[in-house]
Amino acid sequence: MKQFYVLLVSLGLVVLLILWIGPTNIVKALETANWWLILLAAFIHLAAVGVRSLRWGFIINQTTEFRKNYIVKTIGLFAGNFSPMRSAGEVLNAVAGKNINKISLSEGLSTGLTERFFDMGIVGFLLIISAFFIPQIRIIAFIGGFITISVMVVVYFINWTEGSGIWLYSKIHNLISRLPINEHILENLYEKFSQGLSGMIEYSQSFTSFKNLSFVLILSLMSWILECVRLYTVFYAFDLKISFASIIVIFLLANFIGVISALPGGLGSIEISLTGLFVLFGVPSASAGSIALVDRLVSFWLVSFMGTIFSTYYAKDILEEIKKHTLSLRSPAE
Repeated sequence: MKQFYVLLVSLGLVVLLILWIGPTNIVKALETANWWLILLAAFIHLAAVGVRSLRWGFIINQTTEFRKNYIVKTIGLFAGNFSPMRSAGEVLNAVAGKNINKISLSEGLSTGLTERFFDMGIVGFLLIISAFFIPQIRIIAFIGGFITISVMVVVYFINWTEGSGIWLYSKIHNLISRLPINEHILENLYEKFSQGLSGMIEYSQSFTSFKNLSFVLILSLMSWILECVRLYTVFYAFDLKISFASIIVIFLLANFIGVISALPGGLGSIEISLTGLFVLFGVPSASAGSIALVDRLVSFWLVSFMGTIFSTYYAKDILEEIKKHTLSLRSPAE
């Protein structure tokens, strides 16, 4: 029920954005848009998901299973779209990967964290660099870059260093133990996390080499560049001019704000952030809001639609897997 209320807040923010700009102004801006370019932007986004699928397949050593990899990544992105800070994305990726790619859960979680490690590294590095050259967003870019790099370091310790991962979880476990949770469940949770972490780190270390990580970095850069090209294409569809460097900074900042807002998939917060940042760069508010809404249509909502279809088809297997792991935490009396 709580998740439902949070989703309502997100949708409410989108409605407020539309009311602030004015529905009539948005309609007028949309009437001038080149919808062929918007359709092209949708295909560019699907290509970006394709690159992420290639990355997933490369890490799990299933590069020839592109269709399966694409389905798994779409399900993961769909789950991330409707969870705070996209936190469910890696988990559903791992569960879907176990059922579709036939990999272990530890391998799937390790792959998801490896992907997140590189994504955060790229975002953090670009935000810090941009802070030196673009005065309008200097402070928030520095803050965003610092926080993103800090989280990337934490991901490294969890995914590559067993001792540090156990230590970090022990601190979290102390907080969890204060909640009204059965002691047997807490013991099972700690045991399963320790075993799972060991399996994740073992796989991460077996995959880690300069050649492998360099290729993952290249694919990660390609996926981010394609997403920026998508936003640039939507922008160009409204017959407006802006530098591609500005688009990169705006896109990264909006996504950072969307993550720290803790709203599902940044819904509401990203639309408002994109609009505000576009206005800051001199774009009229009606055009800025229209670009933000259309870009989210061809990214967030398109993937959500596809993810719904794929998840429905594989729902039984995925839910059974989640149920199995959930039940295994319960005490015998339950």
